[in-house]
Amino acid sequence: MWASESVFYQIYTLGFCGAPFDNDGVFQHRILKVKDWIPHLKRLGVDTLLFNPVFESDTHGYNTRDYRKIDTRLGSNEDFKEVCRALHEAGIKIVLDGVFNHCGRGFFGFEDVRQKKWDSPYKDWFYINFDGNDAWNDGFWYEGWEGNYDLVKFNLKNPAVADYLIDSVSMWISEFGIDGLRLDVAYCLDPDFIKRLKWETSQKKEGFFLLGEMIHGDYNRIVNDEMCHSATNYECYKGLYSAFNSYNLFEIVHSLLRQFGPENWTLYKGKHLLSFADNHDVTRIASILNNPAHLKPLYGMLFGMPGIPCVYYGSEWGARGNKSDGDPALRPCFENPEWNDVTDFVSAAAKARKESKALAYGDFRSLVLTNRQCVFERNCDGERVMVAVNIDENNYRAHFDARAGRAVDLISGAEIDFGGDLEIPPYTVYFLKPF
Repeated sequence: MWASESVFYQIYTLGFCGAPFDNDGVFQHRILKVKDWIPHLKRLGVDTLLFNPVFESDTHGYNTRDYRKIDTRLGSNEDFKEVCRALHEAGIKIVLDGVFNHCGRGFFGFEDVRQKKWDSPYKDWFYINFDGNDAWNDGFWYEGWEGNYDLVKFNLKNPAVADYLIDSVSMWISEFGIDGLRLDVAYCLDPDFIKRLKWETSQKKEGFFLLGEMIHGDYNRIVNDEMCHSATNYECYKGLYSAFNSYNLFEIVHSLLRQFGPENWTLYKGKHLLSFADNHDVTRIASILNNPAHLKPLYGMLFGMPGIPCVYYGSEWGARGNKSDGDPALRPCFENPEWNDVTDFVSAAAKARKESKALAYGDFRSLVLTNRQCVFERNCDGERVMVAVNIDENNYRAHFDARAGRAVDLISGAEIDFGGDLEIPPYTVYFLKPF
């Protein structure tokens, strides 16, 4: 599938465009800003743009009011069509955030229930108890997602709810040409709903991509032939920064062997999970790493290991943001993209990955592993790439059966000699392709 060979770029759309947190109802053409960033995306090597919520919502995008309308703070549906056309003309695919587990209190069906109570035709769209009450004194109790009552949980087993949501997705495919969806809190969604969504979207557009948000548990629960193509790889997200901060690469390599290694019990061999260093919900990687010199090696590891690499906007130049300061700190508006040595490295790693079948599809075999160094091999249809990582401040000489010869480093383009030994400079990642 096309996504397996892609480099994703994620934007938290409301923050990226500088929209106010609360929906003030003031119409602005902010979404057009995305067009101005297309040259940056192309230079970076991005070919898929993941939009966090763009639908009309009460505040932060995940409390949706209208699944068929671009948020007033971002612009109009026509504005977004213009953005989609520009992205597709640049060869960039579009994945939208589908928030289908819950909606906002401003959603038309829920507002109808608030007004009409038992007489509302939408009362069975939600989990409601008319013998109770809520904090807003609506005269009934309802289930909110994980106790958040601005997020009203849908009854996805009600065919009318599934029909409405899937018809909405069909509209975005037909009129805007979107190429996929990120399913918010996919671990909470009714499996039958995901199965129907998979079938309906595959009929509507060949190769339509479904990415499920999974924070914990067995990713196979939603990543299978009947449901999602991919899931967010939180296990390796945590493994990456923790391994670098603790100078213990055993942690991330253990996760990669568990997920993609050569053993028969490997959990996700042949599957392509979404790999990321940070996103809109977690502290930015530049703020969580103890050693700033580890930023480039970590991105090298991210692009070299199995999975679909995804870069969160601003993190490609080392933007900072801490979860402890609140979600807005993670979701800022940057006037213009920046470019520095970190961005150069990410761009080179993205180019290398897209040009290598081994890095996109290859298996995973560990060759060398110490606390501060690792060398692993990716192999696909005879193409072999060795990823060599040194997170120490000193040179490291790796000894392994490398089938001695010469190789080109796909990141820098330099030719490297190795004859059973490989000299890896401090804070360096090589993508070595023998020739």
